[in-house]
Amino acid sequence: MSTPQQDFTFPAALPRRGNGIVRWLGRTVLRLGGWRYQVDLPDTTKFVIAGGPHTSNWDAVWAIAFIMASGLELHFMAKSEAFPAWAGWLVRAVGGISVNRTSPEGLVEEMVNEFRSREKFVLIMAPEGTRKKVERWKSGFYRIAQAADVPIVLGYLDYPKRIVGIGPTFQTTGAMEADMAAMRAYLEANITPRHPSRV
Repeated sequence: MSTPQQDFTFPAALPRRGNGIVRWLGRTVLRLGGWRYQVDLPDTTKFVIAGGPHTSNWDAVWAIAFIMASGLELHFMAKSEAFPAWAGWLVRAVGGISVNRTSPEGLVEEMVNEFRSREKFVLIMAPEGTRKKVERWKSGFYRIAQAADVPIVLGYLDYPKRIVGIGPTFQTTGAMEADMAAMRAYLEANITPRHPSRV
């Protein structure tokens, strides 16, 4: 792992979003919470971030603060109900992409098309799909990365160390169960979430 830092310098290839005020607000929230960051990002324009372990509603608070502070342009999937006429523009502005979640295969195809149609695109997903303890991860993030031919980068929150982290990077091999087991093993060996009993 790299040394924890508090400044934000990322590869030039990465898509960026936000302005000075947004970045200042995000950095202020992180600083008040005592959080630093530890990032090892690939120098590429497209990848999937698999964020976990997800065990608390606080995960979203610190993750959003980090995204704001970093100025990175990240995207996430949301069902169409999250895009009402009065607020849909806001959800899209912060990276939301409306998808049809009734068809897993269609969802993968939708995201693969997003990767293929954009010069720069970073998608963030939670492999567990819930804050509860799960025996195995959902495979959507892996199948999207493999079909789009992009790497998977782990994202995490280490609560005892107060570190928001991204990295390392994994390339899909087609051996999905083995690849996901390696990713999960890395997190379990190196990261302590807010509620370890839920991992």
